Amino acid sequence: MILMEVTTMAMNRVQFQPGLSMAEFIRRYGSERQCEQALIAARDRCVTAEYWRA
Repeated sequence: MILMEVTTMAMNRVQFQPGLSMAEFIRRYGSERQCEQALIAARDRCVTAEYWRA
């Protein structure tokens, strides 16, 4: 008889935040191109944000 130990992972609160469903996430960032475009747009918003200016 082989006994296997069953382990469970703790819930990661970051993974279960309200707001963006998995379906919506895939719709927005599902392809490499979509992900890259979103990253570039986010970077551009940070670079041009007022708090980066001296």
